[in-house]
Amino acid sequence: MRLLGSPLSPYTRKARIVLAEKKIDCDFEVVDVNPPENPVNALNPLGKVPTLVLDDGSTLFDSRVIVEFLDSVSPIARLIPDDNRERVAVRRWEALADGALDAGLLIRYEGLRPEQLRSADWAAKQSGKLERSLAVMADELADRAWCHGERYSLADIAVGSCLGWIELRKPGGIEWHDRYANLARHYDKLMQRAAFAETVPKV
Repeated sequence: MRLLGSPLSPYTRKARIVLAEKKIDCDFEVVDVNPPENPVNALNPLGKVPTLVLDDGSTLFDSRVIVEFLDSVSPIARLIPDDNRERVAVRRWEALADGALDAGLLIRYEGLRPEQLRSADWAAKQSGKLERSLAVMADELADRAWCHGERYSLADIAVGSCLGWIELRKPGGIEWHDRYANLARHYDKLMQRAAFAETVPKV
């Protein structure tokens, strides 16, 4: 298999962490989707990363689809529970973390536009989504060891990927360590895992 992605993409990082935790051999191909002509477009009509190319040449895209597939192909370190209610709870955490990232990315992209084209109202709306998401994560994590249940799961991987990107990019100048100390402690704990440490994004 081949994973096409960017080291700075939090969604790519999530897939890479799952690959590492599951001990699945997969080539990682760094790609740039910004040029109109790029290698992803022929494999993924959305032109986004990550994109996973399977052994038979077929492709999977959207990190949530990719990580579910990866968790199903190896019995090692199951990250998504089999029980439906537990499974939905873990995927809810993932949706929350990915949604926070979506808002953060929109804030960043808005800030990169020419100043005369920027919308303060639009940026404020996305900042509200990000702030609410972080507050809910912190409230629901509370003082528990893991995001859901009694063990490490995809919920922790998704939240860790989200927090790592926010720490790197600080969309809207957000400072979250002091405000959400339990999230900061959780991220520090996750960074003790090789899969997280080896995929930490660097500018």
